[in-house]
Amino acid sequence: MTASKHSTMKRWTVTRPGAQHLTLETVPVPTPGEHEVLVRIGAVSLNYRDLGVIEGDDGAAMPFPCTPGSDFSGSVVAIGGRVTRFRDGDDVLGTFWAGWLDGDWPSTARVLGGSLPGVLAQYVVLHEDWLVHAPRTLDAARASTLPCAGLTAWFALVEMGHVHAGQTVLMQGTGGVALFGVQIARAHGAQVIVTTGSEEKRRAVLDLGASYVIDRNAHPQWELLAREYSNGRGVDHIFELAGGENLAASLRALRQGGRISLIGVLGEQTMTFPSVPSFLTRPVIQGIGVGHRRALEDLVRAVDATGLTPVIDARYAFEQLPQALAHLKRGAFGKLVIEVR
Repeated sequence: MTASKHSTMKRWTVTRPGAQHLTLETVPVPTPGEHEVLVRIGAVSLNYRDLGVIEGDDGAAMPFPCTPGSDFSGSVVAIGGRVTRFRDGDDVLGTFWAGWLDGDWPSTARVLGGSLPGVLAQYVVLHEDWLVHAPRTLDAARASTLPCAGLTAWFALVEMGHVHAGQTVLMQGTGGVALFGVQIARAHGAQVIVTTGSEEKRRAVLDLGASYVIDRNAHPQWELLAREYSNGRGVDHIFELAGGENLAASLRALRQGGRISLIGVLGEQTMTFPSVPSFLTRPVIQGIGVGHRRALEDLVRAVDATGLTPVIDARYAFEQLPQALAHLKRGAFGKLVIEVR
């Protein structure tokens, strides 16, 4: 085992529910156990669920005080005596689900920055099974966006959806998952439709590779245009990110036997749709809860092979976490990243 050059580190802690209770504290650098790795954090990518953890309404039963954050990239600076998967100096990513290595989701899997302590710190100690090698082609900030947003899109489209050339995929909105979905679908030769209410975002998502963009405000019945853009056939795969009655519109846009991935609930917490059209459409409706370690390793290889570049809206210094969270509340085009120095 090698040791960190520092004996203390900075770590963000929320002492009780509410962003106003975030404090930047100085604590000892942790020491890895036999199967553990000490990682110097390079960057942390924020997710909307981090706001729920901080506000105490995420449903994760987080004990306070706690450290939020789940997605990071960093470098190995010390390893336990029985670690076999990594060496000092390796660049790594954390897995969103600690303990979900492959196959079906195990009930014992836990979430960093959820039921496990988070990663908004200069150093973290993690079990070696909870890490993967980082892509060679991305800097730390862009790499940190892969474990949740990137893997969610990959798991829906590739691992479960088997996306391929000739298909039409529709993304709702322009958040991190949707923008990863645009790039992954295009890399596999699929046509992509995006719905948004912003003219500025419309231009940006076209530059990213989308074939069509539907203005939700000008076309509240967006599903009609979606069918038109798919030559009347219907969309093969839809990322359902709105919730509520929007699921009914997704169903109407879908081709027979098409797939809807339930990924988020930006609106209502429940989703409803008419039963008879669903019988006739014969949809595959799948819930997506990020993905397992093996799929993240597949995504990393794909990133290096294709040159996929994650979209970052803004980068913040480690001390600027409160400002980054305020930006997250307002909404972003792509991801917000905390760079840890």
